[in-house]
Amino acid sequence: MTPLRIAVIVVILAIAAFAAYYFWPFTQPPAIPATPRVEAPPAPPPAAAPQGPQNPLPPSAETQPQPLPTVKESDPAMRDAISGLIGKDAFARYFVPEGIVHRIVATIDNLPRKSYAARLNPVKTPGGLFQATGKDETLAIAPANARRYEPYVRVLDAIDTGKLVSVYVHFYPLFQQAYVDLGYPNGYFNDRLVEVIDNLLATPDVQGPVKLVVPHVLYEYADPDLQQRSAGQKLLLRMGRENAAKVKAKLREIRDRVAKAHP
Repeated sequence: MTPLRIAVIVVILAIAAFAAYYFWPFTQPPAIPATPRVEAPPAPPPAAAPQGPQNPLPPSAETQPQPLPTVKESDPAMRDAISGLIGKDAFARYFVPEGIVHRIVATIDNLPRKSYAARLNPVKTPGGLFQATGKDETLAIAPANARRYEPYVRVLDAIDTGKLVSVYVHFYPLFQQAYVDLGYPNGYFNDRLVEVIDNLLATPDVQGPVKLVVPHVLYEYADPDLQQRSAGQKLLLRMGRENAAKVKAKLREIRDRVAKAHP
């Protein structure tokens, strides 16, 4: 290649470079603007836990036409109110007359637990001893054991549910205060009552004899599922199917009047 050709090629390359430098930005297709990055909207904050009562009672439970006594001074009023529902004789026969509000609240709160303090029970213990029948593989709660609970169930079954709930609503501030005193400063006792009723209503309806075992000294349920049930459910199991069915029916009536909604 002659020097002349080399010079021509160099000049052509220089011109091309010059043109590229000055004209390329205008001759290339217009740049497509970058798609702006779309940020995902921030996740909504988790729903706040429900605040306040879930099963509020009517306003009359909070505002009384006359001041109520304190919890400690409420026994006379409670004795009169309960006696008005079941009669004075039945009250004397079945109820512990002292510390009534505290006993009711403490016992209701404990029923869904594995055990409860019998010394705080507002109702006197049924007479007689627990009765079992059979031995070894046939050991079970005796049908006669249900008779120990029949007087209590008759009293409960005969109570006018509307009047019972009216008494509860009237004295509700005392039950609420006793619940707070029990260690629930932010709790609402009526919510706990509904929770306890639901626990009791979930007691299984056992067909046939309720089998028992004696692994140590005390009776236990042979069925592990029954043995791990709450204290309240075990009580319903002990009192027999017919008694338990009547108690559950009354509990459903009460729940209908004190709960905001069905489960």
